Parts: sequence; C-alpha cells; structure tokens
Amino acid sequence: MSSEAVRALVPTQRSGADAPVVSLRGAAARVGGRTLWSDVDLTVGAGEFVAVLGPNGAGKSTLVKMLLGMVPPAGGDVRVLGGVPGRTGDRVGYLPQRRNFDVSLRIRGVDIVRLGLDGDRWGVPLPVPARFSARRREQDERVAEAIELAGATSYAHRPIGACSGGEQQRLLIAQALVRRPELLLLDEPLDSLDLSHQGAVAALVGRICRERATSVVMVAHDVNPILPWLDRVVYIAGGGVAAGRPEDVVTTQTLTRLYGAPVEVLRATDGRLVVVGAPEPPAVHSDRHAS
Repeated sequence: MSSEAVRALVPTQRSGADAPVVSLRGAAARVGGRTLWSDVDLTVGAGEFVAVLGPNGAGKSTLVKMLLGMVPPAGGDVRVLGGVPGRTGDRVGYLPQRRNFDVSLRIRGVDIVRLGLDGDRWGVPLPVPARFSARRREQDERVAEAIELAGATSYAHRPIGACSGGEQQRLLIAQALVRRPELLLLDEPLDSLDLSHQGAVAALVGRICRERATSVVMVAHDVNPILPWLDRVVYIAGGGVAAGRPEDVVTTQTLTRLYGAPVEVLRATDGRLVVVGAPEPPAVHSDRHAS
C-alpha cells in the first residue's frame, strides 16, 4: 500500500496523546442476573493492540458490547475516547462475530465496504446532483483507500459470496475502517478461518494498528496467530480478569489462579503457546482448525 494512501486514512483529529482510548475502573458485567466478571481495571492507549482471551461464556464479547454502549456496566466506570460508551459515533469501528456469506449472494465486496459509510440509510440511492458530486467522489476515495489498506483491491468487485472466508473477512475489516475510527473492536475475526488465513488477517490487523496508530481490541480464542503483534492481553476466566503483557498473563501461575484449578502453559518449539488442563475442551489455545 502506498504511503499516500496510509496518510489519507489517518484520522485528522485524535484524542490527546496521553489520554486513554479505553478506560475501565472497577468495572463489572452482569447478564441474565449472573455476574460474568467484576472489579476490572483496564487502560488501552492510543495505537495499542490488545487481545481479549478466555473460554466460551466467560464474558469476552460482553466486554466489547460494553465498550460499544450495548451493555451497561453493572458497576464501576467505563470510558471510551474520554466519554460514555455508545456516544463516540464514527470514532469507533466494529466487526461483530459472523458466519460466511451464502455463495449465492451477488452483492459486490465494494458495496459491502460502502455500507460502512451509508448502511444506516434506508431506500434506493438516487441520482447524485452535480453539487453533491464532490462528496460522492470523496466517499468513493474513502472506500477505495479502505479496501487497499485491507489488501482486498484485487477481488473487491467480485460477488461477496464468491470470495473465500479470508477475503470476506478482509472486506469486512475494510468496512469497519472506512470511517477512519480511532478504536477498532473486533469480535473473533479469526474464527472459522484456516491457519493460513488466520495468520494473514492477524498480520493485517497488526499493520493497521501500527500504520494508523489505531487502537485495537480483539476477542480471540487462540492467542498464537496474533501474538507477534500484541502489546497486552486481557484474560477472562472464572469470573476474574488478568491484564498485562502476554508473557506475564498467559502463564501457568496466572491461569491456575483464574481457573481455580491446575492449568499448565507450555511453549512449543515453534513458539506457540499451548494451555493444558483448562476446564473447557478443547485446550484454550489449541488449534481448533486442525484436521
């Protein structure tokens, strides 16, 4: 991607350099009368890549929804970009959990990305008057730049149903980027992808984080594909939360404390982390896509 395109995608206004992008103080989450986690302190700075890890049902996606303002905190204080969650508008990009598009879906990838700009509007697009043509050109440029940043230019005009899972995910990341957010929330973007696509999408998100100084909070089951790009991890298990550098959190001692049961963290010869003995099968960070 050209340096000009990267610069064009950097937001013109950002939070103060020292102001946290995300701040939780004594936060708690409760769903259906059950407390998922409590007493959580967390700060995400500008341009940081943070992974949210843990077993199914621990409350990882609930944390993301809380940052979006969709789930109110059951206690404590939660701030996003210095304000109340849900009131930050275009400054937050979001990629929810998803299933693959049906192969029969004919809408083009570029149109999926454009929905990030105007998907909240109803009706059939009308002919654009001359006085609005400059605005339309600006929107077209934004869409093209986001697609280029996601590395999806070569197949953006292909029907989305004809794209592979990894290609679809890149286009959806472009959709989340098209409004040039300061914070990118990704809910299990690597799920259902094979190992090669996991690595490619993880590298893409890591590059976006570095090149755009965009803060990223990603929910993941497996830390290994994103480990080279991570600044910190948040591990949720057993109603507790541990946050810090990956080497300090994904350890035998920390996970044994969180689970309240013996858990062993091993490092394979290729550097991958393997968690053994966690109460959820399969092992939390094992390869869920292996045959």
